[in-house]
Amino acid sequence: MSAFNLSSAFVTLLAVVGPPKVLLAFAHLARERSAAELRRLALVSTVLAAVVGVTMAYTADFLTTFFHISDQSLQLAGGLIFFIYALALVLGIHVGTSEAEEGRLANPLADGVRELLLPYVASPLAITAVLVGALEKDTWSWHSTIAGAFLAVVAINCVCVLLLSEVLRLTHQTTLEVLSRLLGLLLAAVGVELFLNGLASLGVHFAAPDGH
Repeated sequence: MSAFNLSSAFVTLLAVVGPPKVLLAFAHLARERSAAELRRLALVSTVLAAVVGVTMAYTADFLTTFFHISDQSLQLAGGLIFFIYALALVLGIHVGTSEAEEGRLANPLADGVRELLLPYVASPLAITAVLVGALEKDTWSWHSTIAGAFLAVVAINCVCVLLLSEVLRLTHQTTLEVLSRLLGLLLAAVGVELFLNGLASLGVHFAAPDGH
């Protein structure tokens, strides 16, 4: 992440874990839940996502030092994982979910949170963006900047879900599948870009297109 202030950090995080991606994840869950259940799920999962993001922002130095992880490793791993997730969206494979009834948890709230772990609560690209961004400067004020930007994004996500909960419940399955594939294509490109940035940071040079 090349962000060096609150606004640019906010824009970066908004792009990787903003409303389009989150609303699509909630739309799949909304078809089987009431508006009240969806609102409760939105609030709980948003709090969990906020805790994860803020924790990553403040412990980035410790985590990368403890596990001997470089910025390049974060970019490569995050890009690869996110590409796999995006590819699953394009192919219509619901990662982390099970269509079998016996695979569901008895508690609807816990079951919903489980299904939101990968796309929202612990989004690979979001965590990667937070960690890489937090490592730009080794100061508490900068870590607070990254944490604040992430909190702003999850707050926007929560507001969007709360306002559009009824619309999400009425969204047709075919529409969701089409949107999933379109979003998956865009997110796959983002994952590839992050992976290429990691390779470039390692000194791998790519030939410039003709005419550039």
